[in-house]
Amino acid sequence: MNDQYRETEAGERYARAAFDLAQEGKVLDKVHGDVANLKALLNSSAELRTFVASQVYKSDIKLNGLLAVAKSLKLNALTKKALGVLAANGRMDHLFPFITAFNKLYDAEKGIVSAEVTSAVALSDAQLEGLKKTLAKTLGQSAEISTRVDPALLGGLKVRVGSRLFDASLKTKLDSLKFALKRA
Repeated sequence: MNDQYRETEAGERYARAAFDLAQEGKVLDKVHGDVANLKALLNSSAELRTFVASQVYKSDIKLNGLLAVAKSLKLNALTKKALGVLAANGRMDHLFPFITAFNKLYDAEKGIVSAEVTSAVALSDAQLEGLKKTLAKTLGQSAEISTRVDPALLGGLKVRVGSRLFDASLKTKLDSLKFALKRA
């Protein structure tokens, strides 16, 4: 995860306000979709991330640039308003923490847990879907999966859900075997 997405108190306050307004206005799913699209847009462009996080530009300039780039997303009025409040208060540098905090609130409301899956090779859509079903069954709630590829694992998976780590990687099994052989 990008370090810019670390939560801040200000980001959490703005996210809570936007979340509550979205619930009241019955547009929570739409605003969550907007936030997810903004995150994807920011993750896809290092230049946009740098621009939004920059201390060189004023918040209103950052807002106008972000909205211009995000025009094709057709953002909900409440999402634009939340971004506008961030900009008006000179807090556009808290956009990343706002996104993280909003997603956490949404996940808690919908009973979704986040799982980080690390594999030796990229997983296919069918494998991801199977993993999602298995996690939902095991955890008793649906899981939002983010994936990472680490060839050093050699094979298998590592799945982190909160503070729990399920390690079924070939590298770990080989290391355990190596340790057991050294003791013998």
